[in-house]
Amino acid sequence: MNSNSISTYDAHTLPLWRRPITLLAIMIFGMHMAFATWMALLNNFVHERANFDGSDLGWLQSIREIPGFFAVAVIVVLWVMREQILAIVSLVMLGSAVAVTAWFPTFSGLLLTTFISSLGFHYYETVKQSLELQWIPKDKAPQILGWLLAIGSAGSLIAYGGVAITWWVLGWDYNTLYMISGSITILIAVFCFFAYPRFHGPTVQNKTFLLRKRYWLFYVLQFMAGARRQIFIVFAAFMMVERFGFEVHEVTVLFLINYIANMIFGPIIGRIVFRFGERNALIFEYFGLIVIFAAYGGVYLFGWSVFIAATLYVLDHLFFGLSIAQKTYFQKIADPADISSTAAVAFTINHIGAVALPALLGYVWLFSPASVFAVAALIAAISLGLSFCIPRHPMVGNETIFSSFRE
Repeated sequence: MNSNSISTYDAHTLPLWRRPITLLAIMIFGMHMAFATWMALLNNFVHERANFDGSDLGWLQSIREIPGFFAVAVIVVLWVMREQILAIVSLVMLGSAVAVTAWFPTFSGLLLTTFISSLGFHYYETVKQSLELQWIPKDKAPQILGWLLAIGSAGSLIAYGGVAITWWVLGWDYNTLYMISGSITILIAVFCFFAYPRFHGPTVQNKTFLLRKRYWLFYVLQFMAGARRQIFIVFAAFMMVERFGFEVHEVTVLFLINYIANMIFGPIIGRIVFRFGERNALIFEYFGLIVIFAAYGGVYLFGWSVFIAATLYVLDHLFFGLSIAQKTYFQKIADPADISSTAAVAFTINHIGAVALPALLGYVWLFSPASVFAVAALIAAISLGLSFCIPRHPMVGNETIFSSFRE
């Protein structure tokens, strides 16, 4: 290791602000600054400047998920670049693409900027998940992941608050907001590159493509989570704009409420996972999501009010926070050397449904929005059934309730 490299075991000798967990927190904050601004403005920007309908938005989101589908290529990149550096480079890509989004208000232009920003976002998310599981001790993982969830929400909160105030009060336009937000993320990435040593975990990581039979439940849960979450990301916020006529500042206020709730409940979610275990946390999450997605359909079928729709949106975000239990479940059953390669494989699996579903369901949306949310409820129901396969005390050799029957 070079002189600027330090083991995570020895990192406690560094000042608090230079430790691995602080680096993770700063990078998470920077990612959320850019991504939250992009999300806050997206639905109104494509509706007003690019004249998108539900089908166009579905195609845009499908293109956005292609880099996630090919996240397994991260394994190849790691042959020449360590994960910490790849995370920083990915943040620069994300910030740069977000900064110039308003320069290309056409279908093809938005496909291009969205693809580049998505490449940065998904490669960052892939290595971030790997670094979290390598750098955070198992006995502290749920609580620390809960706090990191809160920090990411704080970054989003600042971004959304800035968008709401500057748009509504100061009259800033799309270009100014995208440029400032993207530039902040770039500056944070540059700071992370120069201010921190290169950390290395206790176990050398495999850098080959791995599919292990004993991780099958984790793979399937990842697949279902990606499909279900993508329906929410694409269509839940678009519903608020299309059905209820939300303007930019109104969408942003809704997002602000979301992230205030996540800041408050993020650490609580971590304690819930630690106290009740991954199995019970995921059962609770999936049962709640079935109810929420069914209620989304009721907004269209029964004409429920905007207040109900907005409440469902906030609850949806809170329940998704419980998905940290999937990370800690894998951390408990994984060979430590498999974490890096499996994170990349799992991220690709997570995006199989995410690539296909938005474009397909975008056409369904044109005729029956309620049917789109019915599909999401069905996916959540399947996930609920799978969660019962998680043992109460997962570990290596006890990956599922069926492990004891293996020969």
